[in-house]
Amino acid sequence: MNSLILRVATRYLAGILLIFSVYMLLRGHNEPGGGFIGGLVGATGFVLYALACGTSMAREALRIQPQTLAMIGLGIALVAGLFSIVFSDALFTGQWLFIGATDDDKGYPLSTILVFDIGVYLVVLGSILTIVFAMEEEI
Repeated sequence: MNSLILRVATRYLAGILLIFSVYMLLRGHNEPGGGFIGGLVGATGFVLYALACGTSMAREALRIQPQTLAMIGLGIALVAGLFSIVFSDALFTGQWLFIGATDDDKGYPLSTILVFDIGVYLVVLGSILTIVFAMEEEI
């Protein structure tokens, strides 16, 4: 497309969609959202950018090949699942680490569930963008 209004608006909308996708990723453990929905929203931002500015500019904005992004995400999700074996638990059992825990305070909880969600986010983002970029380049 060659619309100036769409190109200018897309730069703002893509940024807002990416920020919202990270928000959906981080709130997904206890409320609706998570890695899958966050990845879809993030991919929407890049797809909108590709439609407005072209696939080559969207690939430059991504700065990494979408296939590589999906493979990295799959590796992160696998590591999060295998981490439970270190503690002799079943595969993909959630493990928790409390940072800054004291006797009075529980600390800030980090879990392998969040790491798994980050992996899913990257897999969804990479796979959707791989498909859409390939289709966009064929047209």
